[in-house]
Amino acid sequence: MNIENAQIQMRKGILEFCILHIISRGEVYATNMLEELTAAHMMVVEGTLYPILTRLKNAGLVEYKWVESPSGPPRKYYSLTPTGFESLDKLRETWHELATSTNQIINHTQLTGQS
Repeated sequence: MNIENAQIQMRKGILEFCILHIISRGEVYATNMLEELTAAHMMVVEGTLYPILTRLKNAGLVEYKWVESPSGPPRKYYSLTPTGFESLDKLRETWHELATSTNQIINHTQLTGQS
């Protein structure tokens, strides 16, 4: 098993969920999302973030608006659509179920000393 590849796949699996969660807090600029994801060690680069944002927009989960910037070109600010909020709620439920199940397995292994 390639551990590094497994770690990357795990991060990719929850990346859209994390992006939706960040956007759910209010209108946000892509650079701010990238900064938060990087600070959380999700290891995201612009080349990863923008295709996901486009996919989420095409799925009707996010929308954006252009806002003039005093220090450069206009910026796209993203927000969730009503469908995006519904999807985020479903993903949040799934996350809690997976975390509970995974912790149950991990804690059982630790308690019994088996691997």
